[in-house]
Order: sequence, then structure tokens, then C-alpha cells
Amino acid sequence: MSSSRNQPLNAAQAGRFRQALGLLQSGQRAQALSIAETLAGQAPQAADAWQLLGLCLADNGRQAQANAAFERALALLPGNAMVSRNYGVSLARHGKALRRQGQWEAAESVLRKALALSPEQASAWVDLGVVLRFLGRIDEALAAFRRAEGMLDQRGANALEVQNAINGVLADAGRPAEALAGARQLVALHPNHAPAHETLSNLLWENGAELAPGEDPLGEFRAAALAQPDNRALQLAFARTLMAARHAEEALAFLHPLRQREPGNALLDWFVADALDALQQHEQAAPLYAAAARGELGNLPEFLNARARHAFRTRDFALAADCAEKATRLDPRNQESWSHLGTAWRLAGDEREHWLCDYERLVGCVEVAPPPGFGDLTTFLQTLAATLDTMHNAKHEPMNQSVRGGTQTAGLLFGRDDAVIRAAEDALRTAVENWLAALPNDASHPFLSRKQRSVGFVGSWSVRLRSSGRHSNHIHSEGWASSAFYVSLPGSVLESGSESRDGWIQFGQPLEELGLDLSPRRVIQPKPGYLALFPSYMWHGTVPFDARESRLTVAFDMQPKM
Repeated sequence: MSSSRNQPLNAAQAGRFRQALGLLQSGQRAQALSIAETLAGQAPQAADAWQLLGLCLADNGRQAQANAAFERALALLPGNAMVSRNYGVSLARHGKALRRQGQWEAAESVLRKALALSPEQASAWVDLGVVLRFLGRIDEALAAFRRAEGMLDQRGANALEVQNAINGVLADAGRPAEALAGARQLVALHPNHAPAHETLSNLLWENGAELAPGEDPLGEFRAAALAQPDNRALQLAFARTLMAARHAEEALAFLHPLRQREPGNALLDWFVADALDALQQHEQAAPLYAAAARGELGNLPEFLNARARHAFRTRDFALAADCAEKATRLDPRNQESWSHLGTAWRLAGDEREHWLCDYERLVGCVEVAPPPGFGDLTTFLQTLAATLDTMHNAKHEPMNQSVRGGTQTAGLLFGRDDAVIRAAEDALRTAVENWLAALPNDASHPFLSRKQRSVGFVGSWSVRLRSSGRHSNHIHSEGWASSAFYVSLPGSVLESGSESRDGWIQFGQPLEELGLDLSPRRVIQPKPGYLALFPSYMWHGTVPFDARESRLTVAFDMQPKM
């Protein structure tokens, strides 16, 4: 029976240890791992050998085996600060990778273990904050970001990104006044930091009517961009914000001197082409799109989608189809590309549109059962409506979203520490799973081929539309499947007939700005307690309505989950 006590490396083994570390630091991972494996075999009671093996395995992408090696090192040297720190750093790197892959629950678990082993990692606290914010656990996210901010301040390190994230989380938490004050302070201290300006502009856009009446939401951003002509990141961010705010004419004027300074810059050509297209100056935009397409941008799905939009506007449907087909090849999960391809097929009379969209089979409308603890659906909906009303703090629709004449809740709705929201999330998940179970399998279909038994929510929010409000036709780029759950509806929507269709949800009619004279493929009258479900690439929007009451919904995007 072997002893569990640590035995130091001998002189020769220590030399091999240092050699492997050097190889690891110089990027020669395979060679370092080979030495570490040999060393662990030669010195199985040496914690340093197992710690080295853990580092090398992690660097070679074998995290589970790395964890086992670190655990062996800790068993030999329980509580050792160096082993704990290296193990914690290794886990934190893995947690960051999981976060970037969208594996949010797994990332949280790994990051929490990393911080339990090595709590001084400010970057891991930031990653945990990002994960928790995505999961909708706003208070926990704020605490994680605050922890990172305190560490960075103590070290005299740059905490800009963390402070900007904190302002965003405060807005998510329904504390826009605090968020706005923090954003103003950050911009005042760091006028060259583009993300801080973006946060401030967005906060003023949605909440300025109440918190800063009369203030131009883009004023501070505009002044900074004009004062810093050599700050390229700031210039591009301001141009993007102008376009998101539908200020295409100002964007075009702003971009002109940038292009003069950098002639032939494909990215700037693209930005200018988008602005010209928005102003219906399509003939001037066309050569800029064509020139940009000849370079690296021609293999970027985001650019191909922009050029496809231009092609639809100019009635060059063959070009639109070419761009969409190429984009779906480059990124088979790109929802906007599939929406464009379906539209191009429709315009060409190609039956593949019906295969892709199948508006009768792939659009579901299901009744949601009241969650446990609620006597009936009406009681649940009334309770949920009262909860949601407290979350609609903004006075203006979000920038660059489909909402017209209404408000949208900040941050993620699901995951909040609220019993009613949790009950709604569980009830809606059950309804989604029942819908999924009834869908057919089709390995060749971009939607059906990805179907699983359940889903992960990757976005959730509530929208409250006022009279004359609507959703412009749009798709959901971050989802696989999307939804609309009807919480409360005006009487005029419930009573509207098949001719007026006031407040109904429609499918298959493209984005209005594309200028295509295509009617909806299917229109559904909403009912309180019912959930509409559909592929995220499917065009959808709402018909405006006229009523004193608001139209209150919950919406969420989903990705497949085993």
C-alpha cells in the first residue's frame, strides 16, 4: 500500500520539471506533456509531478484528465496554496472557454470551483458575472462584478470593462437612475472608451424621457467622436449607433471624412453602403458592396446578410439568393441568412420555401397550463401581468429592436429571483417540450435537424405595446426557436375579425425596409395564456392595434438542449 504523503522530486526529476515548464511556456505543448507524463510515472508520490501534468493536460485540451491530475496533487499536499492556485487558474480558463461556447450552466459550475480554489482571480469573477447575467441572476451577477471591481481597484488595474458591465447590470435590475449616474461618471472619467458611450446612449434612449428630459441621447457620444477623430474604435462605434438609431443621413456625413482618411478601407465602404441603402440611394451603394465583397468581408456572413438586404431592395433576387446561400454554407446556424434564403426562394417560386418554413407545421400555438400554486390560468396571468408591469421601467422602445410604440424589459427575464417569473419559466418550458415532442424529424432541415427533447433559454424579455404599437417584421438572430406568450390583450385585439386583424401575429412577411410586396403566409389571433412558437429564422411581426389597454407579452429565444 503506497503512502499518501508527498515526496519531493530529486535533482534529475526537478531538472525535467523545469524543462517541461519551459516547453509549455514556449508553446511546445505536446513535448511538455510527454515529459510530464513520464515524470508522473517516475514520481507518483510527488505533488509537483501531478501539478505539472495537470497544467500540460489542460494546455492540450484534456481538461477532465487535467482535473484528475490536480486532484491527485492536492491529495498529496492538501490545501497547498500553489497547487490550489494553479488548479483554480486552469479551471477558470476552462470556464471562460465554456462561456464563449454558450455552455452557461457548465461554465458557472466550473468557475465557482475555480474561485473556491483561487478566489483572487479577478478575471474569473468577471466571467462568472457575465454567466450569471446571461442566466438572469442579476443580483448574483452584480455581486460578482463588484468583487472583481474591488480587486482591480486594489491592484491599481484598469476596471473600465467591469464598471461598464456593472452599469448594464444595474439597468437590468430595474435601477436605471443608478445605471445612468454610473455611465455618466464613466464617460466623464474615460471619454475615449467607446463601450461606455454606447451604454450611456442606450440608457438615455430608453430612459431619458423620465430621467433626463430634453437631453439628446446621442449628444455626449457625438461630442466625444467629433473631439477624437483619431480614436477609430470610438468613430466606428458612433457610426454603428447612428445607424441603430435610424440616423442614416448623419451617419453618412460622419463617415465621409473617415473614408477620405482611409480610402479603400472595405469596412468603411460597408458602413457607407449601409447608410446609402437606408437612404434609398441604392445605385451609389451597389459598387461599395461589390468592392467590399472582393476582400475578406466577402466571406463574412454578417456582410453577406447586409448585401442580401441591399439586393432585395434593388430587386436583384439572384444576388440575394447567392449571398444567402453562401452565408448558410459558411454558418449553417445563421438565422438571418436562412430568412433571406427562404425569401429568395419565395420570390423565385421555389418550393423549398415551404420545406424551410412550413408555416402550418412549424408555427405552433399552444395553451399553457397554469403552474402549481395557481388555481386557474386567469389567476396566473393576472399575477404575472402585475409582476411584469413593475419591470417596465423604460419610457421608450429599445434602440435597434423590433418594438414600435412600446417598451421592453431590460436584461433577461428568466432566472430572476422572483417566484412568479420562475413559475412562468417552468410552465413555458413544459409547453415548449410538449410542442417539440410533436414535431417531425428531418436530418436535412436546418431547424428540425437540431431538435432535442428540451431547450435552453438564451434570451427572455417582456414587451408592452401601447395603442398603435406593433412589432416590425423581424427574425431572432440569437435563437433556434422563438416565441410569444400572451399575458394580457386589449379587448379590441380579442374582438378583431379576420379582416382587421388588429394586434394579430403574422408570419412570412419580410422586413418592411426591404421594400418587398409580399403578404404574410399565416396570421394568428393571439389569446391570453397561449404561446406562439416558431423557428427563429421565420419572419414575424404584429399588426398595429388601437386601444387604451396595452398588449403585454413574454418572449424568449431558445437553443436545443439534451
